[in-house]
Amino acid sequence: MPELVKNELPIKSNVQKDEVISPWKEAWRSFRKNKLALVGTTIVLFFVFLAVFAPVIAPAGIDDKALVNRLKPPSSENWLGTDDFGRDILSRIIYGARISLWVGLLSVLGSAVVGSFLGILAGYYGRWIDTLISRVFDIMLAFPSILLAIAVVAVLGPSLQNALIAIAIINVPNFGRLIRSRVLSVKEEEYITAAKAVGMKDSRILLHHILPNSMAPIIVQGSLAIATAIIEAAALGFLGMGAQPPNPEWGKMLADSKQYLIQAPWTMIFPGLAVMLTVLGFNLMGDGLRDALDPKMKQ
Repeated sequence: MPELVKNELPIKSNVQKDEVISPWKEAWRSFRKNKLALVGTTIVLFFVFLAVFAPVIAPAGIDDKALVNRLKPPSSENWLGTDDFGRDILSRIIYGARISLWVGLLSVLGSAVVGSFLGILAGYYGRWIDTLISRVFDIMLAFPSILLAIAVVAVLGPSLQNALIAIAIINVPNFGRLIRSRVLSVKEEEYITAAKAVGMKDSRILLHHILPNSMAPIIVQGSLAIATAIIEAAALGFLGMGAQPPNPEWGKMLADSKQYLIQAPWTMIFPGLAVMLTVLGFNLMGDGLRDALDPKMKQ
């Protein structure tokens, strides 16, 4: 009887291994699919580009006066016209991007660091520490933010640096309460309980476990807070409590041009558009980050 030969062929499986994607990589993929977020990011990068390369891009200096060209309308020589001192408005807006972005980024960074530290302490330790910090936040939030900023600048004195400090102070409660609520949720997770069971120090738990798992809301809040900080800096500058002359801060440019609204409207229109576009860019980017990083927003 002939021997049966059995051909053993490899069986191809249609089951593919699931690709392991990190949460940050998945968030980046989701962010790239959001067209409005990409538009906002493009606007932000455009103004960052202007701020970084201002000395190369700007056609004139920030305080190059020429009274003969006073209140000159937009032309091929001065694309956005000139102000009441004959200074090129385009150049001042370009240099003003440095000031607005600098104030926005540094003030939000300071408020995020201080607010996150206080929020982590309040949420993790609780009891009287939580009560004390939360009541301080409640008192600060009871005042309108711009009035609190004016009060701080009035005590410290009008200047760009003091305006930055004031904006940082008024944004601390927003970060603190946000991180406190996040910590209250994270500290109940099993891996935190396990870390405590093996005798891990509180400082290590806070730095290596709780803080990294609370970064997503900090990033989202930070991107949105920069837009608010730029508006607040412009408001303080408009009131004469922010950047002082001849610094080309956008709010100060609006204040100096308000009396020429009818005679030379371009002196107010273009600085106002700069503020609007920058704030719009950060808001769109912040909304995109929230949609990408918040699990509740994902479908």
